[in-house]
Amino acid sequence: MSKFELHPEYTRRKAMQEAFLSRPNGVDPSFYNGIYTRWVNPVLTREHIPLEWCYDLNRNTNPFFLERLGVNAVFNSGAMEMDGKYYLIARVEGSDRKSFFAVAESSSPVEGFRFWEKPIELPDTCPEETNVYDMRLTKHEDGWIYGVFCSESKDPSNPDLSAAVAAAGIVRTRDLKTWERLPNLVTLRSPQQRNVDLLPEFVDGKYAFYTRPMDDFIDTGSGGGIGFGLCQDITHPVIDEEIITSPRRYHTITEAKNGEGATPIKTHRGWLHIAHGVRNTAAGLRYVVYLFVTDLEKPWKVIAEPSGFLIAPRGWERVGDVSNVVFANGAIARENGEVYIYYAASDTRLHVAATTLEKLLDYAFNTPADPLRSRDCVAQRCALIERNLAGLKEVAGT
Repeated sequence: MSKFELHPEYTRRKAMQEAFLSRPNGVDPSFYNGIYTRWVNPVLTREHIPLEWCYDLNRNTNPFFLERLGVNAVFNSGAMEMDGKYYLIARVEGSDRKSFFAVAESSSPVEGFRFWEKPIELPDTCPEETNVYDMRLTKHEDGWIYGVFCSESKDPSNPDLSAAVAAAGIVRTRDLKTWERLPNLVTLRSPQQRNVDLLPEFVDGKYAFYTRPMDDFIDTGSGGGIGFGLCQDITHPVIDEEIITSPRRYHTITEAKNGEGATPIKTHRGWLHIAHGVRNTAAGLRYVVYLFVTDLEKPWKVIAEPSGFLIAPRGWERVGDVSNVVFANGAIARENGEVYIYYAASDTRLHVAATTLEKLLDYAFNTPADPLRSRDCVAQRCALIERNLAGLKEVAGT
């Protein structure tokens, strides 16, 4: 074994990375919609990855300081606040296309995130599993922190090398350090599942999941939208019936598919959902983030769903591995009413938008719903214009 001699390039690169990680973030002054503020810098990128994860630092075995295990992207992240700190469970994609999870921590919700010493090593209980990604975090009333993520395996029934099977993997922890792997979620009436969220509270004494029924790995097929189902025992999670909550609709932002994003946030008016919608374009699929609210007592019943998207890619957010995409599977709602939505841009980097529960509820309940026809959309907009013109005349007259 070669004697360890620290490569001098490491010291130089480490100083450059420290300067990058320490840079302050700021609100984007060019964007305004009154609902949320965008922050200029991404909160996590591939440049945040510790050098120790990518390089052999020994000059004797890596004389040219070559990258040995590269990282392609850091994106779709679960999020939570705990003991005064902010934590992101990020999807890290290596240059080999395999994704894994890693914890980044900061004392601020918008800057200064640094990865822990090592990525998360999940218990290897699924030998057929090839890839894992997009973990949602839930602080459940049973005392555990659950992570629900996509577990991907090769479809053994199809010779096509791109044919895969998606399932909802489940882990739990109390400290984000030690993880227990539970069996994958079984939905008896849906062949595949992705974008599954666990509600933080029991419903009728059972664990409540929001699902996304799918016929195969990419296409939802007969899957009608975001589902809701109950299971008695999360250590043997089986859901029989799934009720569609937020359905897919023709010529809307959810036409191709939709799915849960961040874990639903409990408010005095209902469960607040930050979801994603997908539609086809000539340039491929376009992902946006949208919002809806379900009833507190009947969490499968939608009681508010404003028209259109909440967040869509803007400017350089449109550029990346999968262009024209924003996707959120993590948000933090603080006790003081602040909300931070962590959304990935084009499957490449992670951004943050800041708002409040009060604003999101105002947006949800007071923004008109989509009337579903162009003629009715024009009438809806003209009604707003007429009210505004009348108001301006009234002000001018006084």
